[in-house]
Amino acid sequence: MSPKMGQKLTDNPKDTTVRARMDAETVRKLDCLASEQNSDRSKIIRQGIEIQYEQRNKK
Repeated sequence: MSPKMGQKLTDNPKDTTVRARMDAETVRKLDCLASEQNSDRSKIIRQGIEIQYEQRNKK
């Protein structure tokens, strides 16, 4: 079956949903970063995970 019209093909599909509870201040900070970087919340969160993971492996 071919992908839906207009759907991007990717080698790394984002097909898993993760939910997290955050206080209003954390959401405000997340939205501020997303706005500054012209990005979305999910991408900012993924970048934060990558940073934490890289720091963990440097120890």
